[in-house]
Amino acid sequence: MALNLPAPPNFRGLNKNLPVRRYERYLPHWRQDGATYFVTFNLVDAIPAHKQREIESIRREWECKKSQQPSEHSWQEYAKTVYNIAERALDAGFGDCWFLKPLYVEELIRSVLHFQEQRYEIGCFVVMKNHCHLVIRPFEGNELEELVGAIKRTTSRFIHDREGMSGALWSQESYDRIIRDEEHLYRVIQYIGNNPIKAGVEKEQWNRWIHPAWERGGWKFQDPP
Repeated sequence: MALNLPAPPNFRGLNKNLPVRRYERYLPHWRQDGATYFVTFNLVDAIPAHKQREIESIRREWECKKSQQPSEHSWQEYAKTVYNIAERALDAGFGDCWFLKPLYVEELIRSVLHFQEQRYEIGCFVVMKNHCHLVIRPFEGNELEELVGAIKRTTSRFIHDREGMSGALWSQESYDRIIRDEEHLYRVIQYIGNNPIKAGVEKEQWNRWIHPAWERGGWKFQDPP
């Protein structure tokens, strides 16, 4: 059982004794220095218009409630509701799905791992046809949104150059949350590992990765038989 294992090297979940910062765009985002995050970012056309309208409706309702000083729990429930809607849309495979092309998968993987052990540590990731999930721990002096933004910009330039196109490739905002503890981490790793299975992707087309040191420590994707 993974929960009986020592924590992966350098993993740090939510520390209740340290301050947590929250800022808001369309979604709330929580930040804690040194923490590990579960992040999802998607292509701009991966969520169809009717789902975008549903999310926008929820956001407008929430904007009305903000004047009532909602609790942290309410903020978390709002973020969870929006993510669950987006998650179902992403797995349905809408949009141009650029990462059906192996060349673009390779570029995204290269970009994700480019500053591994320099600016951040990636624990694991999966590249799906229109989105990416990853576990990341930014190093001191590096902000999560800047790190993910750099990955998006690099892959966007690469694809734009080859497709002769312009305009936004990625959705501007990513979904992220602080991983609370080892139990939460285990669930996130299995979610990431199972995402291609859940989406019906053939095994030879899976594009997922886990840190070798984590894998040696027993933190692996647990595939169904």
